[in-house]
Amino acid sequence: MKYATITVLVLILLHCTSVVPEKGANAGHYLQNRQPLLPKPYLKLPLGNIKPSGWLDEQLRRMAGGLTGNLDSIYPEVVGPRNGWLGGDGDGWERGPYWIDGLLPLAYILNDERLKKKALQWVEWTLTHQREDGYLGPIPFDDQPEPEPGLQRGMREDWWPKMVMLKVLQQYYSATGDARVIDCLTKYFHYQLQELPERPLDFLTLWANRRGGDNLMVVYWLYNITGDDFLLDLGELIQQQTFPWAAVFTNPENDRDPVQPWHYSQIKRYPFDTTEINALTVSKLAGMHTVNFAQSLKQPVVYYQRSHDVRDVEAVHKALRDVRKYHGQPQGMYGGDEPLHGNHPVQGIEFCSIAEEMFSLETNLSITGDLSFADQIERIAYNALPTQADDRFLNRQYFQAANQVVLNPGMDHTFERQNHLGTDFVYGVLTGYPCCTCNMHQSWPKFVQNLFYATPDRGVAALLYAPAEAELLVGDDTRLRVVEETGYPFRETIVFTFHPDKQDRFTFHLRIPAWCTSPEIRINGEVWNETPGNGVSMINRTWQEGDQVQLKLPMELKTSTWYQFAQTVERGPLVYALKIDGERKPGFVSERFREFTEVYPLDPWNYALVARDLEDLNQNVEVQEKPWDGSYPWNLQTAPVQIRMRGVRLPEWTDPKELPAVWGRYRGENPSIESITLVPYGCTTLRITEFPVCRLE
Repeated sequence: MKYATITVLVLILLHCTSVVPEKGANAGHYLQNRQPLLPKPYLKLPLGNIKPSGWLDEQLRRMAGGLTGNLDSIYPEVVGPRNGWLGGDGDGWERGPYWIDGLLPLAYILNDERLKKKALQWVEWTLTHQREDGYLGPIPFDDQPEPEPGLQRGMREDWWPKMVMLKVLQQYYSATGDARVIDCLTKYFHYQLQELPERPLDFLTLWANRRGGDNLMVVYWLYNITGDDFLLDLGELIQQQTFPWAAVFTNPENDRDPVQPWHYSQIKRYPFDTTEINALTVSKLAGMHTVNFAQSLKQPVVYYQRSHDVRDVEAVHKALRDVRKYHGQPQGMYGGDEPLHGNHPVQGIEFCSIAEEMFSLETNLSITGDLSFADQIERIAYNALPTQADDRFLNRQYFQAANQVVLNPGMDHTFERQNHLGTDFVYGVLTGYPCCTCNMHQSWPKFVQNLFYATPDRGVAALLYAPAEAELLVGDDTRLRVVEETGYPFRETIVFTFHPDKQDRFTFHLRIPAWCTSPEIRINGEVWNETPGNGVSMINRTWQEGDQVQLKLPMELKTSTWYQFAQTVERGPLVYALKIDGERKPGFVSERFREFTEVYPLDPWNYALVARDLEDLNQNVEVQEKPWDGSYPWNLQTAPVQIRMRGVRLPEWTDPKELPAVWGRYRGENPSIESITLVPYGCTTLRITEFPVCRLE
């Protein structure tokens, strides 16, 4: 969708919707932006109104039985009763709120009383222990405590971890309508307005000025409920003190500039130095912290609601193009073992980056209606996200990579090796760095929460696809339950069944992914021939009980080009990788990282693809859909689809870090041509995703 079109669309919508305060059950016409904020084209439903089904429900229940539902007993030294967010003298920084930011939405989506009880301990303490001046969070120490290994006890007045708790309180209010949240946040934002001029976002650490978009997002949300003008003033102050991401994103690319970039971590203080800001770009190696970058992708778009300047949105699109060009990997993420670090396929991708980029893109989608954000969300969710935690959601990788053929402490190519003793890629609870142990939980629940939206024209939108159902008010206060049945992303067909409590007219918005060239829509079996506009089909009709919309998205085989012209096979929203069975062994290097699991290949992995075969994939590649009942799909045994094609063994390729020259003529004698199997990337643990290519003739 063109940016100018977005602006026109939202301005038109302003005249056809009223601003209604959000409450837990206010499903009529949902929380919309107040003037002078630009109205949103897609409106969030209350937490709990969207329920997953099929494999997605099973995914969330595995989380409930795994780390998400039990982190307090698995990692009690940090998220146990000593935590500062529970009034204790222990850890008082980001990790506790990180966990609740995923646990709370999971609890309300599943309506799980056990999980609610755990999450509400943190909410209740925060709401009932706010200081008279508005400060919320862990009680500051009179004297800085002695350090304890593994705990972040100090920095209790840092603005950053409070931003995570703001998101928790926002979600809690969405689920319950508890008015105490509005009172608490109003007091806290008055406190911020008073304190920030003297103690700016970075007065203790750089994190808050890098992640100020999270703060600004909740300020605008509260403004839409209360209409308090001081919140707009606070928003401007936060914007001024937040790292100028839009300016950085639009700097000219300078990856080949021989001058050393400014050390990113030293660009701290507000007001920021223009020379330093101008030296930083997405294109630079080792210049930008990957999780900060993931969170920054929402910041200019959040402020766009106030600025009305479409260049804020354009800056984010440029950042996404540049990060793909200079650091990108096929699963939708980017090489970054703490800093952005290039696009070699063995370069690590931090789990926190996945969680935060998904949330940023989901935020942007609702604000702009730009469906390219939805395409990117699905690419990450259906490729990168499933593989980085094990099937039981009890262990995770700190880093994953597009090409990883062994997982052990011998992997010595990461930036953090000296700090983490080689544990970045193995599966464990505390391997690498424990931020991801706490922050990974938000990914799947918030994905569920963005499957459906209300629209300002009193309709309903499905912009991300997965088995689920939603309840909301549409049209003339009609209560609608819409059920989505699908094997997507492994199958091409999605069926929506409508259950309104009375016959009514409203619009159903359907996204057509950019990768699909020939979609087909049927309404009650009849072909619907209207052409989608800007990637969305809008079906306006009178609906009644049992009406069905069938969306078919034919998935075509294609290749994409990556590091040194390596090739990746794709089909629809899925990226495919070589199927490599693995042997798991226990590992240990230090009590700090606990025990972990190493994985070694049982199958050969050093294959190149055949150049001639890639010229006509439909002729030379066989897609095999396996019998599948819709249950958990994310491993080699249960993968619902696979691809068979030819590969050439390269005996000289023994080190995955040394990708052979691609598109070169095969120089060995009697090439070993074999049939190889590719499976969806998200189903793999070991894999080759970016392949060299050989010419045999």
